[in-house]
Amino acid sequence: MGQPRGLTILFLTEMWEIFSYYGMRSLLVYYMTKQLLLGQQQASLIYGIYTATVYFTPIIGGAISDRWLGRRRAVIIGGSIMAIGHFMMASEAFFYFALAAIAIGNGLFLPSLPSQIDGLYTQEDPRRGSAYNIYYVGINLGGLLAPLVCGTLGEVYGWHWGFGAAGIGMLLGLAIYIFGRRYLPPDSKIPKRQEAGLNPVSRAATDLRRTVLVLGAIGLTVMLFRGAYEQVGNTIALWADSAVDRVVAGGLSIPMTWFQALNPLLVILLTPLFVAHWTRQAVKGREPAPARKMSFGALGVAAAYLLLAAVSGASSAGQVSWLWLALFFLILTAGELFILPIGLGLFARLAPEGYGATTIAAWFFAAFGGNLLAGVLGMLWSVIGHTEYFALMAGVAATAGLALWLLDGPAGQLKKTHAAVLGSE
Repeated sequence: MGQPRGLTILFLTEMWEIFSYYGMRSLLVYYMTKQLLLGQQQASLIYGIYTATVYFTPIIGGAISDRWLGRRRAVIIGGSIMAIGHFMMASEAFFYFALAAIAIGNGLFLPSLPSQIDGLYTQEDPRRGSAYNIYYVGINLGGLLAPLVCGTLGEVYGWHWGFGAAGIGMLLGLAIYIFGRRYLPPDSKIPKRQEAGLNPVSRAATDLRRTVLVLGAIGLTVMLFRGAYEQVGNTIALWADSAVDRVVAGGLSIPMTWFQALNPLLVILLTPLFVAHWTRQAVKGREPAPARKMSFGALGVAAAYLLLAAVSGASSAGQVSWLWLALFFLILTAGELFILPIGLGLFARLAPEGYGATTIAAWFFAAFGGNLLAGVLGMLWSVIGHTEYFALMAGVAATAGLALWLLDGPAGQLKKTHAAVLGSE
């Protein structure tokens, strides 16, 4: 797609890391309840703590990467620890140690890999804004392959085969990263002149307080957005099971889990179209600002939930055609591509010099808070009607969209200042 070779290295490394993580996660609850014979409540609690921790450890790992290890070593060390954790899952005695190892390794790996993307481009490169969308395809390609490979191996041949496949995927990602590191940008350190106060312009541009305020506000807004978006694997899955007619021609019924694969599949199909469009806009100087794009994305997700509210309210028989659910995923995925990869890129570009991994970690912390909020909102599913619930989710996403629209000005000003200082240096 006309991108630097380094993006291919980062893309494939992330694809295999996501393959390993989601492959193991797709088996985790089944393994605990069927093999370890844990109760459902205990298994769900362990699952929730583990998945939340995975998004919390990058805050610490990002700081370690920036201050001491450097991004390259953090990726290699973190990925190695994660691979060990996946292989430890083969032993029931090491179960909790394995979960801890994966979470700790992820803390180093997750923020350190995407924070290298921005160094592949110059400030004026029109491909720069779309790089994170292409990287996002790698995430979804790994997420699409993971349950098909690891899940099938685990269910058909035994749990440890699935966990072993996840570990092999992590090793493949590490091998690609190590052999392709010559195409990647060098690690950046906190500049000595900045610490010594020798460059007042640089100090003004990298003022942590101002950057934290703007990015913190965007992060809180994205948390709110995720409260609605993350219902895809929660209440939307419940609705697909009970209220969607999944029968197609010939009397065959579409498995409800297949709809979960629609999202990553549509990300892969739609991304090249959006990237080509945004690149043409960037060449002409007409590409919307990142925060403005993100507001469009949140409003698109709100429109997807409004569709379900309308369909649910109009259905007197209690079940709706599966085509409406497929259309929901199409609109939701289009909105997702306007906000999640764009937000990742915005955090990377506005990161103060020498704090790239730490700033990326803050972006993933928004996912931590958003997943917790989604769980709280999901508790309303059995309290209010489906139509009202979908309307509420539309309101949550629309509120996030409005907030992002208002944050476009401060984010744009910070981006201009950041770019001006980088140009002067």
